[in-house]
Amino acid sequence: MVRLPLTPAELDRGARLGALLRSARGESSMLHTALAAGVSPETLRKIESGRIATPAFPTIAAIAEVLGLSLDAVWAEITEPGRAADRVGAGASERLAS
Repeated sequence: MVRLPLTPAELDRGARLGALLRSARGESSMLHTALAAGVSPETLRKIESGRIATPAFPTIAAIAEVLGLSLDAVWAEITEPGRAADRVGAGASERLAS
């Protein structure tokens, strides 16, 4: 199966996702966050740096849960930059809805 190259919009969205997750992680270690989410630290590093621009939904859901971000806030921020920026600081109080 051939994977088509990502569009500039997908790459931008991936960069915004990475920046959001990195910001929400704050001073928490990458290792702790990754292990708590059940992903490898290398995977988290690649997502945060934008090298994995389109990670799998369960991966993002797990990371968001560990960081206390709602999936609504994540989606709003990566599709409409700035809209959910104020939620990142309050992310610890938000929990992922099940």
